[in-house]
Amino acid sequence: MALILTTGAFAAGGPIPSQYTCDGADVSPALAWSGAPPGTAAFALIADDPDAPAGTWVHWVLFNLPGGVTALPEGVPKTEAPAALGHALQGRNDFKRIGYGGPCPPPGKAHRYFFKLYALGAALPLKAGATKQDVERAMRGHVLAETSLMGTYARHGR
Repeated sequence: MALILTTGAFAAGGPIPSQYTCDGADVSPALAWSGAPPGTAAFALIADDPDAPAGTWVHWVLFNLPGGVTALPEGVPKTEAPAALGHALQGRNDFKRIGYGGPCPPPGKAHRYFFKLYALGAALPLKAGATKQDVERAMRGHVLAETSLMGTYARHGR
């Protein structure tokens, strides 16, 4: 069985509602997954925008989510270690903040936002505030499975 990531917030490949963006409440969407392989000790989640003008823009870094967890609620608190998520830690996004920072592209063409989930054979030896690069480096050799979910968002001129 493959690792599958879903959300009720938007259709895969479809537009992300503004409540999950800088134009709305800027809360993280609820996510759910299934099909984690045996031996999954932890999960990591990275959300980014490869269409950003300056190169890939990181919107969310979350890691060391316990292996038995199969969902994230909407509006994960923007704290280093959200109490409801076990031993999960959040990293720093490219807005230089901890936690989720929603889509906020310049006006114009829609950007793609990828929510990438990794099933890991071990928790990562990192502290809260780690960057995407830190997490990707620490995950090497520990990824048992991965999946992604993509949504789009466009801002129109004001």
